[in-house]
Amino acid sequence: MKIAQNFALVGLVAASIAGAASATFTSYSAVSGGSQGGLTKYVVYANFNGPTDTALNFFHINNESNAGFSAGFYHADALNGGMSSNTVGTWNPQFVLDSAAWDSFLCVGGGTGFSSGNATNADPSFGTAGFNQAQIPFPSPNNHTIGPGWFNSNPPNIQGRVNGAGQVRLGQFVIADAASITMFLKVGYNNGVAGAPVQFAEGTFTLGQIPAPGAVALLGLAGLVGRRRRA
Repeated sequence: MKIAQNFALVGLVAASIAGAASATFTSYSAVSGGSQGGLTKYVVYANFNGPTDTALNFFHINNESNAGFSAGFYHADALNGGMSSNTVGTWNPQFVLDSAAWDSFLCVGGGTGFSSGNATNADPSFGTAGFNQAQIPFPSPNNHTIGPGWFNSNPPNIQGRVNGAGQVRLGQFVIADAASITMFLKVGYNNGVAGAPVQFAEGTFTLGQIPAPGAVALLGLAGLVGRRRRA
């Protein structure tokens, strides 16, 4: 009986380890916040399947698709006096004037505005200007080995921990309605325990004119009808 109990205990520990190991990054997702004045706002999340997964930093962001993105990102923050601009602005989440602002910013979770205490900072790959530049200094297109990044400078605050939906907000992007861009991005994360090993993952997300689910279904239906007619 004791041997059986020991085997059961070993099995339980093994199952617990396997469960912990399976907690991981799954994807990025971009959610549209609507259109206004010729601009569209997107909130982007990193998605995880572990209940305490915690993002620590994002890095090597790059433009995977140059075409159709000449206007860049738009800001309306404390650096430019709240005026919409694609030439002056900051990516610092503390400079966001209002939670509903049509402003581009980057973060590792946390809130926005000066009172939020958001500890997100730009890493040196942003250059001497750091966050205080309107556009992201992308490296050459499709280069996944270099590129700007940002990090939580105070990890014990666990502001990068997943919410109830398993998501961590990594930024908000405001672009022209007609623009589109696909970006590559890497993430470093752990299970939220101090000193826990850091894991790394990567993926892409797209901002811009992506067919809505209904439109995709209609396109698929049209293709099916076309094939039937040809048959």
